[in-house]
This record gives sequence, C-alpha cells and structure tokens, in this order.
Amino acid sequence: MRVNSTTKICLGIGDPIKQSIGPIIYNKVYKELGIDDQFIYLSCLVKAENIEDFIKGVRAMGIRGATCTMPHKEIVMPYLDKIDEHAQAIGAVNTVVNDDGVLTGYNTDWVGAVKPLEAITELKGKKVAVIGAGGAAKAFVYGLTHKGCDVTIYNRTPEKAKVLAEKFNCKYASLSEQENIKNADIVCNATSVGFVGQEDQMPIDVSDITPDQIVFDAVYSPIETVLLKEAEKVGAQTISGIEMYLSQGYEQVKLYTGHDAPEQAMRNFVMELRNAK
Repeated sequence: MRVNSTTKICLGIGDPIKQSIGPIIYNKVYKELGIDDQFIYLSCLVKAENIEDFIKGVRAMGIRGATCTMPHKEIVMPYLDKIDEHAQAIGAVNTVVNDDGVLTGYNTDWVGAVKPLEAITELKGKKVAVIGAGGAAKAFVYGLTHKGCDVTIYNRTPEKAKVLAEKFNCKYASLSEQENIKNADIVCNATSVGFVGQEDQMPIDVSDITPDQIVFDAVYSPIETVLLKEAEKVGAQTISGIEMYLSQGYEQVKLYTGHDAPEQAMRNFVMELRNAK
C-alpha cells in the first residue's frame, strides 16, 4: 500500500460494521489495479443519529466515497445533492460518490441482486419470494420486477411490505403466511437475519424450502449462512450473498475510481478470505 498525502479515502459505514470485508477486498483491488497510491478503503461505525454529521464530514474532509450498509441506505438520502435514477426508484442508496463537493447517491445493490440469478436462470415469469421490506429488499424487488418476475414480498410487518408492493406493483404477505413460499421458484433473503452475531438464525423455516428452488441469501458474513446450509441439505440450488457483494462491488469500484474492476482477481480475493476462515 502506497498511501500518501493525496490518497483519496473511501469508507464503508454501518452499524454494526465489524463484519465488513470491504477494507480487505477493496484495498487488494486497488493494489491489483496499481492505484493503491490513489485510493484507500476503510470502514467505520456510524450511528444512525449521526448520519448528518457524517455527511458533513465527507464534505469537509473530501472523502471520495462512502459505501452505505444497514441502517444508512435510506436515511442518508436527504443529505445528498443528487440521487441517480435507479437509487431514486428504489428509495435506497448504497454508494455515495463525492465529485468536488457534489455528493451523488447510487444503488448498485439491484445489479448485485439480478446478475447472480441471471447467470443460472431465465428470470422472466419466475415466481420470487422476497423476505424483508427494507433497503436490500427494495433493490431485489426493483431489479426482479424490472426483469419480469412475479414477486411476492414477505415481511413480519405486512403494512411495510404493502407499501413496497404498491410501489413496485407486486404482491405482499405477512411472514406468518410463509408456507406459501413453497410455491416460489426463487427465494431471496433480503433481511439481516443470519448475519454475524445471529449466525444460528434463519429468516424462514426450512420446511418451506423445496429441492426445485433457488435460494439466494443477501447476507455475506458469514459466507455460508444457516439458511444456505439448510437449503443445500434439502437439495435446493443456492447463491451466497458473496455473489451479490461481488456483482455490486464491480459497479462500485468503477464509480469510486473510474477503473473497471478486475473481476476474477476480486473473486479470488474473496475466495481466499473464505478459505482462510
């Protein structure tokens, strides 16, 4: 790493944030691209109530970019200067880019939600169950309805799912009706259930997973969640949140640096990290 006085800082923010692999992966990517003297990636814990002050700090310090994880994807939006069309439609931002003091919000999560599925199946007409109704769910629902899927949103609070369903013209249900998830072709967990700190938990019952389904878990830490392990036992095809992380990350590297991401190298870095655990 060749940090100097002109090196631009990119930050991953969230609460919690200790599970983030961003600093490890992105700094390796910058080195692979030969730009580790120009960019460095760090992470920091930012409480929701401090997001306005954080954005002021981004402006004051000339921070190049910020990767927003939970709970900041929605609450950061009012403090930005511009919102790109996809992020505006989704109603959530996961990437903030600072161009000479002008802060623009983007959403690369929807790309991460769609590309891994498109790599293994045709999406048009597929029945999809999306678990959750937060920021990540918005990216899934936006991307999947855009691709012609028949989406149903399942959430513990059906009123919140209803708002999202009406926005994207799809269906919704209470998570108490999750037995209907068996009828889906694809199941996407867009909640934080299973994340570091709650690794032994699952967002749905394993009895509602069938061998004919594709189960996609947005949680990437741990890389193989209990949901994916149980889905594999049933015989379902699984997609790790790492695939979402990589697909959205390729887009994010481009936004921060102007360089195309070294996709295979970036994947190798993630797999090396996985094998080391």
